[in-house]
Amino acid sequence: MSFNANANEWKPSVAAQEWTPGGFSAPAPAPAPAPVPERQTSEVDENDPLWKVVLKIADGDRERAMRMIADPDSLAQYPEVNAVLEQMAAEGGDDDEAGDAVVMQTEEDWEKKDHGSCESVDQELADAGTKMCISDDKPAQAANDAEAMEEDVEVVEVVKEGDPREHLNLVFIGHVDAGKSTLSGSILYITGNVDKRTIERYEREAKERNRESWFLAFIMDTNEEERAKGKTVEVGRAHFESEVKRFTILDAPGHKNYVPNMIMGACQADIGVLVISARKGEFETGFDRGGQTREHALLAKTLGVSYLVVVINKMDDPTVEWKKERFDECVTKLRPFLKSCGFVIKREVKFMPISALTGANVKDEVDSSVCPWWKKCHTAGDNNTSAPTLMGLLDSLEIKGRDADAPLRIPVLDRYTDRGTIAMGKVESGTIRPGQKITLMPTRNQYKIDAVWANEEPVSCARPGENVLIKLGGGCGTEDVLRGFVICTDPPCRAVSKVICHLALMDMPENTQIFTAGFQAMFHAHCTEEECTVTKLFETTNRKGQVNKNPRFANVGMRVVCMLELSRTVPVETFDNMPFLGRFTLRTEGKTCAIGKITKLPPKKE
Repeated sequence: MSFNANANEWKPSVAAQEWTPGGFSAPAPAPAPAPVPERQTSEVDENDPLWKVVLKIADGDRERAMRMIADPDSLAQYPEVNAVLEQMAAEGGDDDEAGDAVVMQTEEDWEKKDHGSCESVDQELADAGTKMCISDDKPAQAANDAEAMEEDVEVVEVVKEGDPREHLNLVFIGHVDAGKSTLSGSILYITGNVDKRTIERYEREAKERNRESWFLAFIMDTNEEERAKGKTVEVGRAHFESEVKRFTILDAPGHKNYVPNMIMGACQADIGVLVISARKGEFETGFDRGGQTREHALLAKTLGVSYLVVVINKMDDPTVEWKKERFDECVTKLRPFLKSCGFVIKREVKFMPISALTGANVKDEVDSSVCPWWKKCHTAGDNNTSAPTLMGLLDSLEIKGRDADAPLRIPVLDRYTDRGTIAMGKVESGTIRPGQKITLMPTRNQYKIDAVWANEEPVSCARPGENVLIKLGGGCGTEDVLRGFVICTDPPCRAVSKVICHLALMDMPENTQIFTAGFQAMFHAHCTEEECTVTKLFETTNRKGQVNKNPRFANVGMRVVCMLELSRTVPVETFDNMPFLGRFTLRTEGKTCAIGKITKLPPKKE
């Protein structure tokens, strides 16, 4: 047998014959593939006694007989089938010998075949090899199909309703080194969210830095810069829960250089925890002019916290030793200032002594031998609380004004890309569900909600108070959604560049002591941050209540009605309509100059 070296392609011979174990037969002219049932019945031995019996039971219906053969368990109910099976079992040895004879006969036929047709056999073998080469691509295709199925499985996730317990955001605020991060870490450790081995590792790291008392703070302060300096820079996030509520901790930075970061955390908070250091000298430093205790308390009220829990920390310090006199001194100085910030002391402010480092009064009440006066205080309801511990107090607080049936409003805190555009925010009103159509303000672009996550778990809906991740479909890119945008349903919120507002002047920069038209500052409302200019003063009210119409300027301590012009349109609402979109703060040169609320917006264009 020889091959033509000059041949361009291989073609099968017209005279090629199909090889069969018993000899050769002429090939059929490419018949159409037979249906599956007929192919199966053609493979049945018509002389098989079992097949004859089953065919008789099926009344000659070959398809029914094939189905019965495919289900051996169902055949056991027929006595004639059992009898045939027993007979075949008795003759099993003879069948084996017959099978050997068939094999030998096949081998003899192979040896007796016509050697002149070797070329046809080689062509058949080559054809089979070609088919095998083609089938090598099938595993790759199967792998691709498997990957596609896996992707489909990832999309179709088991989505649950969500935890029915109420969710609250806690922001820990206060002066530098008051113990905010330590208190956050202590709560996580006490509630079992940090294991003992991790705590032991943090203790070793803190000891190596000669800062043994910082080990609990390391739970929240995760990067090297924060641990080296002992200062929180970014807002830390963590979760814990009690039997009746779920909480998210927002550990805000205390240094004045990071106040914008603190505002980003406090704008999501439902409850503010103002941490005060009772250590001699530290309370005075934080509360005096220039300390961050005042500014943080003011910002907390402006940004909309419903309650302010004032915890007097470090009561176990050697300079304090749980003395009631020191606790009362701190409370007495704080009350008038918090009232000036707008807090209703009896209803919105709670005072409690704690030790974040030892965990006293955090979850378990302090021992009466260490602090004998506290049990009498909370039993009598002094300091606006009857709860003996911080955890018990947080469980007893109720947040009002959450309307799940109102139009949806979610200020966007941040966004990123992960198989689509993901927006992060807190549901302020309404309910969000996958498949919902939303309007993004101020651009007015409309998108579809592909998925919703609460605490990184997919949910079928999220109600007010939940921190959510939202996957925006409809071709939304990261450039289409920015921090400060608001996700809305109809009717959407307003997007304006001018507002009329009521201001309370708290402080002024050193080089600008009066507030006049043309004054420039940064406008902070919910998650948005924009430059603004005062364009007109309508009215001022001094501390004695005297009103001055169309004034030329205003001083610190006055209340002002004025118009602000923003450099770009921002999504806001009036305070009376939606308070969480109607509060704002003015800051400049590292100081909070004024707090205010929006009272009027420009009329809508027809």
